[in-house]
Amino acid sequence: MRKMSIGRGSLCLFAAVIIGFPFATYNFTTFWIRYQDPGLVKSVPHGSGRVNPKFHVAVTASDAPYSKWQCRIMYYWYKRSKDRAGSEMGGFTRVLHSGRPDNLMEEIPTFVVDPLPNGVDQGYVVLNRPWAFLQWLEKAKIEEEYVLMGEPDHIFVKPLPNLAHGKHPAAYPFFYIKPAENEKILRRYAYAVASALHGVKHTLHKEFMVQPPWESKVGKSYIIHYTYGCDYTMKGELTYGKIGEWRFDKRQYLNRPPPKNLTLPPPGVPESVVRLVKMINEATANIPRWEDI
Repeated sequence: MRKMSIGRGSLCLFAAVIIGFPFATYNFTTFWIRYQDPGLVKSVPHGSGRVNPKFHVAVTASDAPYSKWQCRIMYYWYKRSKDRAGSEMGGFTRVLHSGRPDNLMEEIPTFVVDPLPNGVDQGYVVLNRPWAFLQWLEKAKIEEEYVLMGEPDHIFVKPLPNLAHGKHPAAYPFFYIKPAENEKILRRYAYAVASALHGVKHTLHKEFMVQPPWESKVGKSYIIHYTYGCDYTMKGELTYGKIGEWRFDKRQYLNRPPPKNLTLPPPGVPESVVRLVKMINEATANIPRWEDI
């Protein structure tokens, strides 16, 4: 979450600093990021004196089926969490970087922006993310002072309070971002470097989200991030790197949405994976015309 109190003249600098939030690179910025206990939010009372503690949820997306079905599930769980006790979630925007409207415009609040010029994304569509946010910041009008920048493969497990305070954004410490493996995460390096240069200090929350199958319990986490494939034997043993007898991997559904009522994991599979599949099943059972992408 990042505060939005900026002038139009500062938009370019602000965009350079804000892009990639809430996920700041861990290895690159340890010299200035302040670590806090997972219970930090308890020391920041509800509202914390802020005139409007609510935050806007923004997610960048393409018009590909792979992105669409994930956004529909994300938005479903956003709506389920938004008005529950403890929530400081405000509005929601899907920042669509296809350059044209699609068939989800009436289902999900959407702001259409232009894609990067041909070839600039290096074949990796997510590099549109910083450019999309910059256009959104320049043109959109939102009521909230704070923004949570999410991704389509995020599921809100429970109501999310505003974890940012003052000028200190809240972030999650990714454990797999390494300086030697930077081709596809260069936008996060750019964010980390810009933040360091301009003195933007983050508070890291390890409980911000959980990533199955590596983390076995949802615990106190607010978000499930299903970026990894989950492969298991029918005895509940993880077979990561090898296709399991039971599996769920979002990449199985690049050109179509997953079917309704996915088979639940076998006994012995961690609770985080079971919870993920159950939440996907609930969303697909309740989203109208689920197969229409």
